[in-house]
Parts: sequence; C-alpha cells; structure tokens
Amino acid sequence: MTRPPLTVAVAQPVCVPRDVAANADAHAAAVLAAGTRLVVFPELSLTGYELDAPPIDAGDGRLAPIAEACAATGAMALAGAPVLGDEGLAHIAMLAIDGEGTSVAYRKVHVADSESAWFGPGPHPVVLEIGGWRLGLAICRDTGIARHTADLAGLGIDAWVAGTVMFPDETAAQDERARRVATEHDVWALVASFAGPTGGGYERTAGHSGIWAPGGTLAAQAGPEPGAIVSATLTG
Repeated sequence: MTRPPLTVAVAQPVCVPRDVAANADAHAAAVLAAGTRLVVFPELSLTGYELDAPPIDAGDGRLAPIAEACAATGAMALAGAPVLGDEGLAHIAMLAIDGEGTSVAYRKVHVADSESAWFGPGPHPVVLEIGGWRLGLAICRDTGIARHTADLAGLGIDAWVAGTVMFPDETAAQDERARRVATEHDVWALVASFAGPTGGGYERTAGHSGIWAPGGTLAAQAGPEPGAIVSATLTG
C-alpha cells in the first residue's frame, strides 16, 4: 500500500535534570527547527534519565510550549517521560503531543532490572497511526527484545520508532538493531538517542540518533552532540 510521504525528525535536545519546564522549551525549539510532521525524542527526554523524577501528567501545563510548537508546525512530538498508570504504578512512557494536547502513547514493556524499583512494565506493544503510517513504538531495552519487535511487525507497521538512552560504547549495537529491524521487517527505523550526561550513571551517552530506510540503508544520522536534529522523508 502506498502512503503519503511522511516527514520525520529524530532529536537529541540538551536536557536539564528534572527540569520539565526547561526541557519542554528545548523540545518546542526542536519541533520548530525540524519543521516535520513527526519529531521523536529520546527515552525520558523531559526529565533526563533520573529514575526518581516525579511522574508527569498528560495535562501538565509545563508541556504547553511543545503543544504550541506542534500547533504552529502541524507536528506530533513523541517525548519521553515517567507517567502514572491507571493502577497507580509508574511507567517509562512516550507521550504523544500535538496541537490538540497530550496523551500517553506507549508504556515501556521491557523494563530493565535497574529500573524495576521505580517502574513497572507496560501492558503490551503499541502501534500509533499518523498520516496513514503505522508506527511501532519501542523504548530502549524493548529494542533488544526480538519478541517485542516481532509482535509489532505482526500488528502491521510501516516504521519502527524508538527512544533510547545508551552508553557511547553501545552506539554500534544500537545502529545494528535499527538496521536489522529495517532489513528483516522491510520498514523504516527511527531511533532518537539521548545525548549528553544524565542520571543513572550515564556521565556520557551515545547520541547518534538516526533514520534507516527499509532494507537497512542509513538515511540520516546525528553525531554525539546534544542539540542535534536530523530529518528524512518516509516514502513507500
């Protein structure tokens, strides 16, 4: 099935630990700079990888600058944040933010052992649709779980979209995961990877956010520096 082209960007903004307002401003600036229909951000991008940071509610007024930037550009932003589930359990999540507001798009299924004291697993894989494109969502450790990727592919996806926090020496492995998904499942692969220092022992992080075409060809990739944004147009 041929879909309308979708302009996308992966961003790795400068992050101030636990300062949601400052980070929301940085996200808004990235959305405006990207000028694309979809902008993807790293895992826990709104707080940093600070596992004890308070959860963020979808109605939090500090997110307003992102919604305003999305309204101005017609974009949707997928931002990383801790959230509370209906059962009161905290989750690592992707928030979907557009000009209409904010919703929780996905809660990380495969929580790392080091995260389990703060966060529980999400219930299931999620596919998000935008502009006729079906996006399979993943957060960090999910990207290394073959069953998770296979489950998303089984739901019918056009692109695999991940937010991560990785160490610099994990960059090659992160790239290989994205290439493998793009090749084995014949989909676009987008990875927004945290750049700069953050909590959880990450004095340095990988950056190198990237976009891979079906078949595994690299379409665009950032360097390791905080603040970088790269974009591409998905076709097919």
